[in-house]
Amino acid sequence: LKAGGLAIIGSERHESRRIDRQLRGRAGRQGDPGSSQFFVSLEDDLMRLFGSERIAKLMDRMGLEEGEVIQHSMITKSIERAQRKVEENNFGVRKKLLEYDDVMNSQREVIYKKRRHALYGERLGLDILNMQFDVCESIVNEHHMNADFESYKMDLIKYFSIESPVSEEEFLKDDPQGTIEKTFKAANQHYRAKSKMIHDKAFPILKDIYANRGSVVENVVVPFADGHKQVQVIAPLKKCVESEGKELITSFEKTTSLAMIDDSWKEHLREMDDLKTSVQNAVYEQKDPLLIYKFESFELFKTMMDNVNKEIVSFLFKGYIPVKDSNEVNEAKAPRRTDYDGMKTNEGERAASGTGYRAGAGQQQAQQKEVKKAQPIRKEQKVGRNEACPCGSGKKYKNCHGSKAMAKS
Repeated sequence: LKAGGLAIIGSERHESRRIDRQLRGRAGRQGDPGSSQFFVSLEDDLMRLFGSERIAKLMDRMGLEEGEVIQHSMITKSIERAQRKVEENNFGVRKKLLEYDDVMNSQREVIYKKRRHALYGERLGLDILNMQFDVCESIVNEHHMNADFESYKMDLIKYFSIESPVSEEEFLKDDPQGTIEKTFKAANQHYRAKSKMIHDKAFPILKDIYANRGSVVENVVVPFADGHKQVQVIAPLKKCVESEGKELITSFEKTTSLAMIDDSWKEHLREMDDLKTSVQNAVYEQKDPLLIYKFESFELFKTMMDNVNKEIVSFLFKGYIPVKDSNEVNEAKAPRRTDYDGMKTNEGERAASGTGYRAGAGQQQAQQKEVKKAQPIRKEQKVGRNEACPCGSGKKYKNCHGSKAMAKS
């Protein structure tokens, strides 16, 4: 306080007036004494981008030399105008970014809602039926318009693994809505039969595991594959047995939906980034990039949702359990808990948590305990170099028997 309080010296003016005002406020807070002084160069980014030439001409007219202190109000106002231009430019950038993000936000809400239904099981069965109907509608409308019955048959085999429920004559003459209903009915019957087949194959194995190892196994991993992709379905063993295998089908639908949605959404985000970059070229054609971005992004999103439905339906209809040995079952293991002091896996706590027993775990734990750094066996007490010698001479150990021991070594 005797020296005049806090003095703030700024080597340049900030782009935002708010930052400069905050610094000034630090120097005289709550009536305390203080001062602030800011120095500006015409080569600073703020002055170089906004108004440096005009200020330089004004200084030449006034006959001011380089390095001279300028405190004229006209110069101060010019600096504030330059700061205001920077703030307006930054506001415009943020506003434009928000307009582009609003497009992504609307798509994000739709895909997250669909993912949340799959994650928490909210109306998952209804969503599966809706996806089946949407795929049937897309296939029929696409090929009925082109009168292409062969492509219609191939798509039914590709996505549903079923034959056409209508003849070529019926496909060409009947109303598309009637064909959609027939196709959906045939696909739904096939899906129920497929689910029953998976149930009949997996439920006896799950029941046997629960009877023999139900006390140590909490979750089981059931692999599903369609010839191209493979999904590891984690299902609660107790619920699967209590629901007579229905929980396994639910877990299969849930895991498949989440996997396909996540993969498609990540690819869609990359495409949206590329689109956002490419639409900026529309300025050269005197078009609004934002309008083109909205239109193109909607088409991309519609295509993505259609592909998601087709991929989910295709995997659900063609997925099977590739188990070679009926007695071969994998259990879901919890993440390994690590003791960072000894860097040893705590197998005992894993077994107590009910996540299952792994063959050979006890042997591995015993081996880990055996691996311990060997320590030398000392018959005599170790004496420090600066401690009194045990012989009773009163000298330090390093100047008495310690020196002799060092000479021998």
